Amino acid sequence: MTPRTRRATQADVARLAGVSQTTVSMVLTGTGTAQRRVSQEVRDRVLRAIEVTGYAANPFAQRLAGGRASIVGVYTYESVFPHDASDFYHPFLEGVENEAERTGVDLLMFTSMSGSSAAPGAGRPLLTSGGVGRLRVADGCVLLGRHSHQEDLAELLRQDFPFAMVGRRETPGGRVPYAGAAYDVATAELVELLLSSGHRRIALINEFVGHESIEDRARGYRRAMVRAGLQPVTFDEPDLSSGELLDALRAGGVTAAVVSSDLAAPLRRAALARGLTIPGDLSIARLGDPEHAEPEEIDWTGFLIPRRQMGAEALRIVLRQLTPLEGDDDLQVQIPCTVVTGSTVAPYHQAAGQPPAPHSSADRPAPSGKA
Repeated sequence: MTPRTRRATQADVARLAGVSQTTVSMVLTGTGTAQRRVSQEVRDRVLRAIEVTGYAANPFAQRLAGGRASIVGVYTYESVFPHDASDFYHPFLEGVENEAERTGVDLLMFTSMSGSSAAPGAGRPLLTSGGVGRLRVADGCVLLGRHSHQEDLAELLRQDFPFAMVGRRETPGGRVPYAGAAYDVATAELVELLLSSGHRRIALINEFVGHESIEDRARGYRRAMVRAGLQPVTFDEPDLSSGELLDALRAGGVTAAVVSSDLAAPLRRAALARGLTIPGDLSIARLGDPEHAEPEEIDWTGFLIPRRQMGAEALRIVLRQLTPLEGDDDLQVQIPCTVVTGSTVAPYHQAAGQPPAPHSSADRPAPSGKA
């Protein structure tokens, strides 16, 4: 009978690579900052030793030794499975999938961790439902959804688990690895487009949900207005049904508005119902793609969110944490939006029935008091 060949151990790998077993374990199972403590030269020695010895204590070690990619999870706080091409989240998921195919990564979809106790349209916190532990079935995870929970992200950072969030970048626990859109830059570009068309009374009509993407849009609007020497005018969570907002816009001589994506179509309908024309009486620029599909096709002036690119970049950020390279610390990425010119914005001189809106000293912000 042929004697059974002894199975290689982690100690064999450490001895051949000339490192400690702790270092071998760190290369095999460490993530994030843990793996960053191991230099690329030492990491390469450990991987060569794994290949020579045939060590394969677990599937993750086998993937590393064989040069194969990891299993990356995808979790969405909103229910988006099954999805179709008209869904807001479909391009994000398509971007993740395309990048996974390109890099040879397997995806694991987490679809059962949003309980009935969650608010409508929102997943309950992973931290309180045990979901954080379940994510560790995968080697890393892409998370997306507007209704994410900061305590989840803080715990994932504390555990040094490789992940990337699509959209949110801050939590009390630190800076979150994320792929986002450069909303502030795109909003500023739209304001500058309106300024170049002769508009001076430009309002921001925004949701007020405390989300970073909303705050980014407001910051870009204010920056462009102040740079032009104009006073920012902001309406947060406006009442579009009573007509009071439109009355306020007209009374203030507002000729153009940059509008949060899900409020643009309701504002347009409210204006038309009041007998106003778009863009004749009011130019409207939409700040991104709406989360909810609209019943009518409108040729909007505004910007498009790079959703496919964000999904793909989020996966790349996870992979950078799984196979860190020296100096590769770029775990927060903002992707430019695409500004499009449609039919909902017209030059100021075409606006009818509006009070004059000259660029005068009255438009400028009050002095700060500094010399």
